[in-house]
Amino acid sequence: MRTSRRRRRVAIIAGALAFVLLATGGFVVFKYLDLSNGIRRAAISLPTGKATPGVAQNTGESNILVMGLDSRVDQNGQPLPADIYNAIHAGDQSDGGYNANVLMLIHIPAGNGKAVGISIPRDDYAPLAGAPDGVAKSKIKEAYGLALDQKLRELRNQGVAQADAYQQARDAGRQAEIQTVSDFLGGVRIDHFIEITMAAFYKVAQAIQPITVCLNHATQDKYSGADFPAGVQQINASQAMSFVRQRRDTGPSSLELTDLDRTRRQQAFIVSLAYKLRRADTFTNFGTLQSLIDTAKQYVALDSGFDLLRFASQAQRLAGGSITFQTLPIQGYATIDGKDVNLVDTAQLQALVGSLLNPATTPPAASATAPATPATAPTPAGTGTTGQPAAPATTPANTYTDSASPLQSGAIPCVN
Repeated sequence: MRTSRRRRRVAIIAGALAFVLLATGGFVVFKYLDLSNGIRRAAISLPTGKATPGVAQNTGESNILVMGLDSRVDQNGQPLPADIYNAIHAGDQSDGGYNANVLMLIHIPAGNGKAVGISIPRDDYAPLAGAPDGVAKSKIKEAYGLALDQKLRELRNQGVAQADAYQQARDAGRQAEIQTVSDFLGGVRIDHFIEITMAAFYKVAQAIQPITVCLNHATQDKYSGADFPAGVQQINASQAMSFVRQRRDTGPSSLELTDLDRTRRQQAFIVSLAYKLRRADTFTNFGTLQSLIDTAKQYVALDSGFDLLRFASQAQRLAGGSITFQTLPIQGYATIDGKDVNLVDTAQLQALVGSLLNPATTPPAASATAPATPATAPTPAGTGTTGQPAAPATTPANTYTDSASPLQSGAIPCVN
């Protein structure tokens, strides 16, 4: 009798566990379908590229272009909630535009090879695909906005409804920017794209805050709202916006920052974000998961063929340290047509991209640009603008003093 009762209890517990697992699995599947069906998909023609210096075709490799827009509106062109404008320190819907201020090519090789993230400085002077609005050459970030403007005018003149015209114009902007980047890098194939806005960045940071970052120096900036001590520290979503947008120091220090430092900040934040996601209960916390899904549906766009499940499995491996970030070099600065631009050596740049996407089978000898040896993180000093104390310097960190060195994922990097 006692054995029979014990078996019944075990059966009840096992049944309850099965129900929970089944319900959880059903929830996750439902949320995946909700995201996949609700996210903005753009049916545009992606560049097929060429074998040299781009990636060889049909090898299981994948190139994903990440585009971060300067826009202060959502995917439908509507204003953001007031609390977001207040938090991001970047004005309102009348500010910004449709420049692709963040351009990063993520190359994921076949098998278990190490991926590489290639940041393209937004002000690089480049030919713009299709010469949108009659502009044949300008800052690489401007291809999106110029093509959008041109297409929107055409459609309005044809009497197309505003909502439809706006979405078609966004697709024209995406097409122009993606083709411009492919050509600029030497004909690199681009398989997929991810387009995010400032609101998307803020909402993702808000869902998983606090996020650990590390700075080599204390710094302040009245434009971005940055006010950070040196060392390892935890920041909230609003501070995260300041962290990735800062490109100058207006405080009492003699620190000199440039747009390339901002690019390095963006790389570092992606690494820190992956570090947090890999260790937190982000994807088992249904509230957080729902917040991320809602953010993606409202503020993110993908190409029509983007497989979210496949990318999720790839991203999990990359978050563990299987990706290196590098910024393309510039030769200098100039003012052309009244615009401050970066000058580049196209042949050198395309050769570098080719070597990053098709690395030699034999590891090259160590060089001056090799990743820095992991070092002890600087000791935190003081607190941020919110009065939140910096986290203890117990997280392993790599220290980088310039934007040219490759940045390894897998630990919290220290940046300027």
